[in-house]
Parts: sequence; C-alpha cells; structure tokens
Amino acid sequence: MTAAIERVQGGELQPVDVNAWIGEYPFRDVPHPTPDVLIRVLEREGFSGAWVGHLPGAFHRDPVPSNRHLYAALRPYRRQLAPAPMVRPDWPKWEHQLRDAVDEGAPAIRVYPAQWGLPVPHPGLIELADACGETGVAMLVTVRFEDLRQRHPLDTAGDVSAAMLRAIARRTGAVRAGRGAVMLVVGAGKDLIEETHWGLTPDEQSRVFYDFHWIWGPPEDHFGQLVRTVGAQHLTLSSWWPLRLTQQCRALLALLPDDLSSRASAPDFHDGRSLVALARRHVDSPPVALKERGTDRVYGR
Repeated sequence: MTAAIERVQGGELQPVDVNAWIGEYPFRDVPHPTPDVLIRVLEREGFSGAWVGHLPGAFHRDPVPSNRHLYAALRPYRRQLAPAPMVRPDWPKWEHQLRDAVDEGAPAIRVYPAQWGLPVPHPGLIELADACGETGVAMLVTVRFEDLRQRHPLDTAGDVSAAMLRAIARRTGAVRAGRGAVMLVVGAGKDLIEETHWGLTPDEQSRVFYDFHWIWGPPEDHFGQLVRTVGAQHLTLSSWWPLRLTQQCRALLALLPDDLSSRASAPDFHDGRSLVALARRHVDSPPVALKERGTDRVYGR
C-alpha cells in the first residue's frame, strides 16, 4: 500500500465518497443500484459514507418526485448515506427544493446544466450558488455520466463546458459577503479541469474542487500532472457507483509516481467530510435562513 493510500484510508476517520447514486440508469442496465448494496460497496472500498443522488431524476423535468424518493430510500441508512438532492434553478419555487435539502441535512445539492439545457451563463445558477453559500451547502455539478463513445443515441445532452463552470464560480453577492459557495465538479477530465482552474482567480480557485475518477493514470499520467500543478488540495475522492468501477480511485492513488507517493510527500486529498467543513465555515448553527424571492417567508432549520 502506498503512502498516499495509507494517508487516505489508514487514518482514524475513513473518507466520505462525494459521488454515488441510487436508482436505475435510463440508457443501460446497472447492477443493484440500491442503498443496501451501496453500503457494502463503500465498506469494501474503504469509505465510511457517501453523498448519494437519485440517478434517474437527472433525466426528469421535475426534480421534486425524485428528491422525495431519495429522502425516503436513504432514511434507514442515514448514518452512512447522505442525500445530495437536485435543485433546478429554472424551476418555479426552487427555493423550496433548497429548503428541503437543508432540512434533510444534505451536505450538497446537485445540478445538471447539460441535461436541463441551461445556457451559459444562466442567472438562476448564479443565484443558486449564492443561496448555497448562504446556507452552507456545496453545489455538485456533473459534467457527464458516460464517455461520448458509450452514449446511447437517445442521450443527446453534451458535456458541461469550462465556460459554464467558470460562470458559476465567478464572484456573486454571496462571495462579496464572504460566503462563497463550495463547488464540486464531478466527471471532468484533465483538459477541462485545467481550462476551468487556470481561468479563475485564486479566491475563486479556493472554492472549486474536482473529483479525479475520470482522470487518466499511467502511461499518460494525467493524474500525477494534476497533483503537481493544480494540487491535491483541489482534488476529491469518489466511487462513481454504480456507473463506473469503484476501484478507479484507489488504482490512481496506487499508481502515483514515487516522488508523490512517498510517506514524506504523500498528498492530502479532499473527501466529503472536509468539503462539508469548508462549505459551512461561514455559516452559523443553525444554518442561516433562506428568503424566498418576492416574499417575506424565510426557510431554514
């Protein structure tokens, strides 16, 4: 076991997976996409828990029924599985979806700009990023579900662009108030990560993180290059269950070059636990209230 893996999995607290789903995938069969099986997969791979979304809901117009199903399905497993529901900012009363996520203790909310056909820049996404910063909830953006070569002909959504990611990360009212949202980008490759990261200011970079499940290892060694340039402090651990091989994360760590895998220089990667702490660092307990636009009603615990 390399020092990088020992540092990630050998400590007192095992890492929390930031990207897993339950539910069927509409374009191909996925085996056993249920919470009880996910629990066993996480234990096998050395994760103590996971942020979990509802996979079929990404392809539905209305996210509310999928969120309700997610909350109900995870309720018996909440010690290990935390809901990461959808909030669609071009949908009426999206503030209610965010309020429900806060009330359910969600560490993050999910957005799917490509599946929802949102243009760049979309003002609703910026407003939602503001609200996430105020409430201490991370925003999780899925770039893609499958490689373009694998996609079903009916799956016509493209990948989320670097321009979209930079637009979300730009300064908003919440950032000026010192409550910038933490954004987690999942499914990005090396080129997209570099195009996004180096197009942001240092302050914006500090709030944007990327899972490394889709990054190539040797012989191209894109992963090692990103650890040296972008830095491990911007990279997070994930399983991508049930769409991809859950062992990919550990394999990339095991194949890090010697100068990055020695005990003295083993990098520190983020996981769900550390991102929750970053997202909530400016939020009082209980979370600050979220006011619904155009009304005097407020939402929060």
